[in-house]
Amino acid sequence: MKKTLVADATLRVCEHADCPLGFKEKIEIAKYLDRLCVDILETAPISNGRSDVLFLHTIAPLTRKCILSCAMPLDEAALPLTLEAVNKAAKPRINLIAPVSTVQMEYHCHQKPAVVLEKIGALTAKVRASGVETEVSFADATRAEVEFLYSAVRAAIGAGAQILTICDTAGTMLPEELYNFLTELQKAVPELANVTLSVECSDELHMAPACAIACLRAGASQIKTAIGVPGHLPLLSIADILKLRGESLGFASSLNRTACASIISKVEALVQGKLLAAPERKLSVSRDGDWKLSHSDDMAAVGEAVKKLGYELSAEDLTNVYNEFQRISSKKELVGPKDLDAIVATTAMQVPPTYKLKSFVINSGNIITSMAHIVLLKNGEEVQGFSMGDGPIDAAFLSIENIVGRHFELDDFQITAVTEGREAVGSSIVRLRSNGKLYSGKGISTDVIGSGIRAFVDALNKICHEENS
Repeated sequence: MKKTLVADATLRVCEHADCPLGFKEKIEIAKYLDRLCVDILETAPISNGRSDVLFLHTIAPLTRKCILSCAMPLDEAALPLTLEAVNKAAKPRINLIAPVSTVQMEYHCHQKPAVVLEKIGALTAKVRASGVETEVSFADATRAEVEFLYSAVRAAIGAGAQILTICDTAGTMLPEELYNFLTELQKAVPELANVTLSVECSDELHMAPACAIACLRAGASQIKTAIGVPGHLPLLSIADILKLRGESLGFASSLNRTACASIISKVEALVQGKLLAAPERKLSVSRDGDWKLSHSDDMAAVGEAVKKLGYELSAEDLTNVYNEFQRISSKKELVGPKDLDAIVATTAMQVPPTYKLKSFVINSGNIITSMAHIVLLKNGEEVQGFSMGDGPIDAAFLSIENIVGRHFELDDFQITAVTEGREAVGSSIVRLRSNGKLYSGKGISTDVIGSGIRAFVDALNKICHEENS
């Protein structure tokens, strides 16, 4: 019997389906897909920089049974990070997405056919030269000019592509039409006999399973599925067909048939829940300028709120903030500016400390000028500062600035009680501005002045780390 490779693209297509999966949810789905024994697990192109690389590095040891494939646009600049993202996988693959229809090339990508053809050859060769298994997916192939498609397929094969995927992106072809389309393609490009022919069938006409079987009968050996995402070939449908009719059709797969239904239902529930909860709005701001976030808000809304607070976070820091926001918002109905400020201070840009607080002495009263003596440790050595100020907090902050030798703009200072009673634990947030950029620090202590000092030092350490001071 002929082996049918099943590539699941749930994690890839969710990025384009308003399905804001969190970091932990993506990992959970990856684990489920590995238990299903899918042959290839596909992920979306690297769009969030280091956070996406971190995600692939995290799931690499969890998906040893399958090929880990990362999609990549026809953009040479995306190659270094994509290679880094898959380098931890036991079986890495890069999937180049090449637009080949006139609509895709000129209106969506704003590129001429000659340029696309050149890029297909050049980038395929570079990916192949890296030693990573190379796939080229021809987006909207069924609506492409056939001669151009043939040229694109030849260019990819000539540059070393090992897997070629024909995508019926529009989803307008009937099973028999797709069968004929693939048959004609293989006749026109006999070199296809030396590579793996793959198909991605849209479910726009609710005939994707029938179309996929027609493609397998026409010579394809890999099919792409998804779980719970409308418009894509459902994995459960293919699993059922291969289970009930696989032997009579002459197709076999590696899918874990005993666990198929239960695992797919879990992934489907997770994805469908996110699709239903996906908001159609960005951050909602009231007339008085106040705003609140809820658990259903996506990363874009949280990112907008973070910008309104004045922060410029890296993609990785924003991912950390969003994941912590999801945890907090699952227990608290609404998250406001002060809550989000605390989340940013706690999770974003955690760095090795340049300075550590050793001791502080504060003299203050209603008939004397407040004075502060602060002792910090820098590289194990004591450094100290003394200053007077308008109140104990002002004096303490000025003392730290005397130690560092520079002044910082204090953008905000907040103190809240974490516990009740006279010995309540105080939590402070300090926001410092340096060279126009905002940094936040958080400190906790039974002494509210101590919590403020710790928060200032926390923000200072972030400034020192970034500015190498």
